[in-house]
Amino acid sequence: MAAVSLRLGDLVWGKLGRYPPWPGKIVNPPKDLKKPRGKKCFFVKFFGTEDHAWIKVEQLKPYHAHKEEMIKINKGKRFQQAVDAVEEFLRRAKGKDQTSSHSSADDKNRRNSSEERSRPNSGDEKRKLSLSEGKVKKNMGEGKKRVSSGSSERGSKSPLKRAQEQSPRKRGRPPKDEKDLTIPESSTVKGMMAGPMAAFKWQPTVNEPVKDADPHFHHFLLSQTEKPTVCYQAITKKLKICEEETGSTSIQAADSTAVNGSITPTDKKIGFLGLGLMGSGIVSNLLKMGHTVTVWNRTAEKEGARLGRTPAEVVSTCDITFACVSDPKAAKDLVLGPSGVLQGIRPGKCYVDMSTVDADTVTELAQVIVSRGGRFLEAPVSGNQQLSNDGMLVILAAGDRGLYEDCSSCFQAMGKTSFFLGEVGNAAKMMLIVNMVQGSFMATIAEGLTLAQVTGQSQQTLLDILNQGQLASIFLDQKCQNILQGNFKPDFYLKYIQKDLRLAIALGDAVNHPTPMAAAANEVYKRAKALDQSDNDMSAVYRAYIH
Repeated sequence: MAAVSLRLGDLVWGKLGRYPPWPGKIVNPPKDLKKPRGKKCFFVKFFGTEDHAWIKVEQLKPYHAHKEEMIKINKGKRFQQAVDAVEEFLRRAKGKDQTSSHSSADDKNRRNSSEERSRPNSGDEKRKLSLSEGKVKKNMGEGKKRVSSGSSERGSKSPLKRAQEQSPRKRGRPPKDEKDLTIPESSTVKGMMAGPMAAFKWQPTVNEPVKDADPHFHHFLLSQTEKPTVCYQAITKKLKICEEETGSTSIQAADSTAVNGSITPTDKKIGFLGLGLMGSGIVSNLLKMGHTVTVWNRTAEKEGARLGRTPAEVVSTCDITFACVSDPKAAKDLVLGPSGVLQGIRPGKCYVDMSTVDADTVTELAQVIVSRGGRFLEAPVSGNQQLSNDGMLVILAAGDRGLYEDCSSCFQAMGKTSFFLGEVGNAAKMMLIVNMVQGSFMATIAEGLTLAQVTGQSQQTLLDILNQGQLASIFLDQKCQNILQGNFKPDFYLKYIQKDLRLAIALGDAVNHPTPMAAAANEVYKRAKALDQSDNDMSAVYRAYIH
């Protein structure tokens, strides 16, 4: 086993989440940013970005030893710019060291010349001076030994560090430029590895293309190709838009004093990212209850409103930021992409992800948010567009219990009830199970209606019978009415319920639990998608049975 020693000030390759390794430097964290518990880790400032985070030792490699290897597997433009930034930093540091060396030599020559001129001529004085110098040299020798011993433990200070000590950074802020990086005292941590690449594998996968594109810096705003299906009309008719100096759009209810019964809106600044079918209704209800909300949406053009420039900007200007996007990829891009949520996170900032994703995704997002000193809560919602508009969603939360309490007035505004389910990942699992049941039930309804039709039975009569029995529900009635009327305007996108079924099946596979009903329903939804029903309501699964 070869020991790889790292210390503060070292240049490294760091791997964050699912993204490829990136060049960075081990630096001192902000004073108020606590080190995560568990495995050994270092605080790394990445070159060419504003990103910095706690990275586990096994996810770090020395920069110089692996430079050629990393350059071969990473071809992105931004990656090359980051490598160039490292080389420029090294050139600057080398230049300063040489300047310091020349300056020290000149000072030594001047001192020697001065001693020559002032040397006494008397033999007695020479002998006295010789004895005196002997004592001084002896003391100096002891001093050097002490300094040498100390430097082996603490490391020597370079001119770069002395300059840095004279100009401390603001607390909680990341270094703005490489010249501001502190070269701190040495602190060696040994990571045991079986070989240079044994700690973890960095080979690209199908989901991580690194040769033709740079996935870490491919801007998610540009990667989204979906056309907007929901406009701001429902919101902007009720709101006044207030443009702040930051460029974000801060919106307040036309009657900003609105308070619904016992709901007193929090005085914290609220941000919201993602104004799709669910997000638009959620924001409207937050505003109705008197909250001040700053919004951002990935689609640049929306009627009646100019959006905030970036998610990072919204997060940096708000106390609690909610997000509701379509799937795991969108959730990760929103947080980890350039100008994403992670770049706006500072100690104390709060992030609440309301997207329906898998437990692995939400756990990864929680880790990177907390590594920057932020607080994280997952809070996916059970419901549809109508329930979102009515403020009747069911909220499933997990993670930071204190943040859950801080979100109390927001959850009351957007939902009829909320559940706290413990540690991060639990809410994601529960949400997938709920949607698995709902998606399977919808497929069964469609199957029953088509079977009634082909056997000569009245579909309306079947609905009437169901509505009088134990299965009677608003969901059953609404979806059957959609089918009978041929109205598949989306209230819950078919493509999203199929995504949730797929993730629920994967959840079952992970624990070796059979999900045959969900698997069968998933195949029907896949057929409906092949019939171009993705952007219709989930009840359009009916069309998979009649074609």
